[in-house]
Amino acid sequence: MIIPAALIAAAAQAGAKAPATAPSEEEVILHAWSWSFDTIAANMADIAAAGYAYVQTSPAQACYVGEGGGMALFSEPGDSARGKWYYYYQPTDWTIGNYMLGDRAAFKAMCDSAYAHGVKVIVDVLPNHTAVDHTAVLPGLDNAVGGHDNLFHANGLTDIIDYNDREQCTTGKMGGLPDVNTENPDFQYYYMQYVNDLINLGARGFRYDTAKHIGLPSDPLDPRAERNNFWDVATGREAVKGLSLLMPDSLYIYGEVLQDRNVKEKEYAEYMDLVASGFGHALRQALRAGSYDGADLSHWHHPASPSQLVTWVESHDTYCNEHESAGMTDDQVRAGFVFLTARQHGRPLFFSRPAGSTRENYWGNNRIGARGNDEFRHPEVVAANAFRRAMSGQVEHIFTSPDGAVVEVARGEAGAALVNFSDRKQRVRLDTTLPDGSYTDGVHGTTFKVRNGLLEGSLAPLASYILYAE
Repeated sequence: MIIPAALIAAAAQAGAKAPATAPSEEEVILHAWSWSFDTIAANMADIAAAGYAYVQTSPAQACYVGEGGGMALFSEPGDSARGKWYYYYQPTDWTIGNYMLGDRAAFKAMCDSAYAHGVKVIVDVLPNHTAVDHTAVLPGLDNAVGGHDNLFHANGLTDIIDYNDREQCTTGKMGGLPDVNTENPDFQYYYMQYVNDLINLGARGFRYDTAKHIGLPSDPLDPRAERNNFWDVATGREAVKGLSLLMPDSLYIYGEVLQDRNVKEKEYAEYMDLVASGFGHALRQALRAGSYDGADLSHWHHPASPSQLVTWVESHDTYCNEHESAGMTDDQVRAGFVFLTARQHGRPLFFSRPAGSTRENYWGNNRIGARGNDEFRHPEVVAANAFRRAMSGQVEHIFTSPDGAVVEVARGEAGAALVNFSDRKQRVRLDTTLPDGSYTDGVHGTTFKVRNGLLEGSLAPLASYILYAE
């Protein structure tokens, strides 16, 4: 990779301080999973109109070319289509562009389109590992780190046996993916050139894939490392060989630190926002049960501040890997997303399912690069995104029906969102903070009445309603 000297100099002067998070929790993320850069650019007006402040891309770096470069999301043996979505999670170099999503020019055009529509681009980045076939790593990467062997941790080609052993977790091979020596200053310098190049082309945020597999200062030190300082470099707290993260105060950075035993969420949260995977699991349980009761959704199932959490109903991993969430209907996912988005804290992420997908055919039209289905701009989703912005600063109060089927998220006296978690019509009489009066939802035209602190009305199955006080 060749980076202009002026860019390197500018990055070196960027300062070694911790990055600021995004300015408010009112911003919602669209995960445009497996959409190409061209497809995202072509749909940017719709993304902005639907109320998303960020659009998250799939990984943009050079990647392993699998199955002859086939462009199926997922193919089984014997399929006429070939390809797997996860090949873009197998880096062969840290340069912009791959055969699955588009080249450098397409990435730049997408960022230009985002800027024109007031949307910011988050890029999924994954410095933790290379392709399963590490011999596919390109010469430029090997040369940058002083030879192929220097690319990996001492245990980097040894499978993790115990994911709750921090030394194994942060230095071993995860799921067949060789573990990069992210503490090697030569690698850090090369990787930060890639990150700064993305920023220079218009990226304004990063999702760090497999973040819990990259060591923290308190973690065991790999024999090939002198310091566990990757996160200090990646978030702009310190420079590496004179190179620092560009624009740290203008970036939104969060990490995929999936919750489990012996995961240091609080220490990771000192560097970046984190995914609320435990809360997502509890929310899916509630949606499947058709009731808020029993899932304990009153707290966030996370030791970090709720203002530092990226929240979701499902992620690409819960949808794709073991299809843990793929059997949920679009109506269930939408109901959960409206509930998340109506709340005061967290930063909601909407995962875009494949176009044409059903509960029998999870892959739908089965094409990498294509736009997902229309759920990202469903009227209820759009209304929830607008409600979140309008309720900025309003304290939340959560009320439920006696059986937990209906949840109300009231925001001060300014508005409320009602969500029917069940697949049956519900007639409710709920406590509320809304002033007395008559309220009509803008999507369905359904009217609710409030009198003496009680809200009354009817809800269709798995439907949501947004009410505003005048």
